[in-house]
Formats: sequence, C-alpha cells, structure tokens
Amino acid sequence: MFAASASTARGTSLRDEGRTRITDLISAEQRRGHRERDEYRRLRHEADAISREAGRHDARVKQAQGEADDLAAESGFAPVAGPAVRVSLDDAPPPGPGELPHGVRPDDLVVHQGDVQAVVNALWAGGARAMQIMDQRVISTSAVRCVGNTLILQGVVYSPPFRITAAGDPARLRSALDASPQIGTYRKYVRAYGLGYAVRTLDRATLPAYTGNVTMKHATVPGGDGP
Repeated sequence: MFAASASTARGTSLRDEGRTRITDLISAEQRRGHRERDEYRRLRHEADAISREAGRHDARVKQAQGEADDLAAESGFAPVAGPAVRVSLDDAPPPGPGELPHGVRPDDLVVHQGDVQAVVNALWAGGARAMQIMDQRVISTSAVRCVGNTLILQGVVYSPPFRITAAGDPARLRSALDASPQIGTYRKYVRAYGLGYAVRTLDRATLPAYTGNVTMKHATVPGGDGP
C-alpha cells in the first residue's frame, strides 16, 4: 500500500492531486481559448477585408454581403435589445464543520453543468430571441462546460453566481422555466440545501453580438441549388 501511494503521489500530496488537475485543466482551456479567439479574429479581419475589396468589383459578392448582414441578427452576429428574463444560479452557502446533513455530499451544494444547460434549454424552448451567459452572447452551437464549480464558456472561466439572460416574451420565458422538469429538480435542491435560484424580468436589455468561433461540420445550400 505504501509503495502504491508513493508511486501515485510522485512526491506530491494525494489529497491535492484532484485540485491540481482541475486547475491545470482550467488554465489549459483558457490558453486554448485565447489562442483560438486571436486566430479567429485575425482570419475574420482578413476575410472581411477581402470581401469588401471583392464587393467593389463583383455585384454577386456585394449581394452576398447584404444577405449576410440581413441574417446577422437571427444568427447571433448582431446585438439584440428588448424585454428579457435573467436567471441567476448560485452555490449553496458552505456548511460549517460537521454541519453537512447526513447523506449529503459537498457536490450536492454546487451548481453543475446540467443545471446551467437546463436553464438554457428551457429559455430556448420558451422562444428566446437571443441569449447571453455572463457577459458573452451564445448561439445554438455554444458549448457550456463546468469544471468543479466554475463555468468555462468559449475559453473564459467564470465563478458563480451564473447569470443567463434571454431576450424574448418574459411571460413565455418564465412559463418555460416553470415547466422544465430539470429545473424542477434543481429547485428541490434550492429548498433543501439553499442553492441559489432567482428569476428577474428586465423591461429592456441589450445583448452583445456573438464574437466566438463557429465550427461547421455540415452545410447545405438553401433551396438545393449549387453542387
């Protein structure tokens, strides 16, 4: 047993190993996100410059640019303003020594990836026109990831409370939240252990344009035209 422990620890504390791995994972994700955003912005700038130059001499390119501008709001690449609903999720207050109820794990007292996804899915189902998590606009392909009790979104790490803002009809958005079975389960933990859950209606909110990368795996030509 001692030999196995020594081999696994490699001179470090076994108790801190999990925390170190989480910290390393978060740091690696941040570095990767920064690299990808910088590369994406550079390529986007080059592509926009080429398109503008081509549009001066080719009517087809100019027409395509106009169509892209018209679709920018629906696809998330333009700011959206209007009535909105904001949902806040937070960890429960940390219990004191010996105060953790029998059968309750520390993991039960934090917001998980599935909780954030449940709110996001309910708001989309409620007809959200646009959505923002923390200070970032998200689109249908945005991935929500949690490591420990931190949220990683497009390479940026956030700590709770997590705020999700959706533009749309507040009544429909609230009804969708109330109808979600997953959120219903989360609210049971809210009542039992003190997890944070708050829903606020905003008369007007402005959601920024999406600035992250877009990776497409499949594409089709509208109307079936082209090769």
